[in-house]
Amino acid sequence: MRKSGFQLLQLVTKTSGMKKMVLIGLFLYACAAQAQQKPYYTQYILNNYMLNPALSGIETYTDVKLSYRSQWTGIDGSPVTAYASINAPIGDQDKVSGSVAAVERTGANLRGKSYWNEYSAPEAHSGAGLILLNDKTGFINRFSMYGTYAYHKPLGNQTTLSAGFLAGFTNVTLDASKVILDDPGQNPDPFDPSIGFASGDLKALMPEVGAGLWLYSRDYYLGLSVLNIVPAKARFVTDSKYGSSFVPHYIFSAGYRFMAADDLSVLPSVIVQSVQPLPMQVHANVKLQFQDQLWFGGSYRYGDKLGGFAAMAGVYISSAINIGYSYDMSANSRLRQFAGDTHEIVVGFLLNNRNGDSCPRNVW
Repeated sequence: MRKSGFQLLQLVTKTSGMKKMVLIGLFLYACAAQAQQKPYYTQYILNNYMLNPALSGIETYTDVKLSYRSQWTGIDGSPVTAYASINAPIGDQDKVSGSVAAVERTGANLRGKSYWNEYSAPEAHSGAGLILLNDKTGFINRFSMYGTYAYHKPLGNQTTLSAGFLAGFTNVTLDASKVILDDPGQNPDPFDPSIGFASGDLKALMPEVGAGLWLYSRDYYLGLSVLNIVPAKARFVTDSKYGSSFVPHYIFSAGYRFMAADDLSVLPSVIVQSVQPLPMQVHANVKLQFQDQLWFGGSYRYGDKLGGFAAMAGVYISSAINIGYSYDMSANSRLRQFAGDTHEIVVGFLLNNRNGDSCPRNVW
């Protein structure tokens, strides 16, 4: 019988040598076999669109993001996540920009206090986008494709509420040839009721639906989204009660912007995520941005035995491209000793950026 992910992690911290590496591999398997959790994004602040479809078309330009994340680099079969996202406003770009775009700004810092004093909400408009996501852990690979749509409605001079939805599919592939039962010495029978006697790739196609709300202004944002609205199970054997469960993900997001100096803005943010049966997770983040040229920051994830710290930095190369990098380290010293660390890179492209802003106005 398979052990839970948390039980295996407790064994990992009490074991040494090759046996520990085997247990870590089983831990990855147990995590994959339970409720399917969405991938972590350390630099979620750069692309909250991945967690909430209501951000579709929030900027004046076509926003393209490419990301690659390698988690626990010291373990074979550790999680590797890659995505490409694109979203843009629909219709007249000037309706999205608000009054700031029409004001000529001079001086060393175009994103100083005067810039934000001139901020106004955009006119009502729509946005649409597309997400391609591939997430691989051990012998399970998940490829997803989603289309998104959002409508943005100003509530006042500086505040806007957007509502969006997401629809698409996830294709789950399981490489049965790499499945090893947790106690083959006592149970030499290769039969696994969740996959039968299969020795090749098994696939299951799952529909996926999500929705979200995003309230944003000059100084703050609040978001609420639900992904995997319809619970489902990817079964690899006909009429089997076993499978890979997809359960709803409830995500609350919040962030605030304040100017520490005319050249320096401080951007604290937080995500609270609830995914049954896992413990509630809190991911706190702070980003310090110097003018519209570069930024650095840190984050801490709390709520499960995989929590840890991260350092981040990024640069706005031009009004067309920016890059962000993060380095994660587990808070569990024993796991960190054997699992290695985590690297994530995000590259952004600002297409048709007529206003010439180097960094986003509404996606901090």
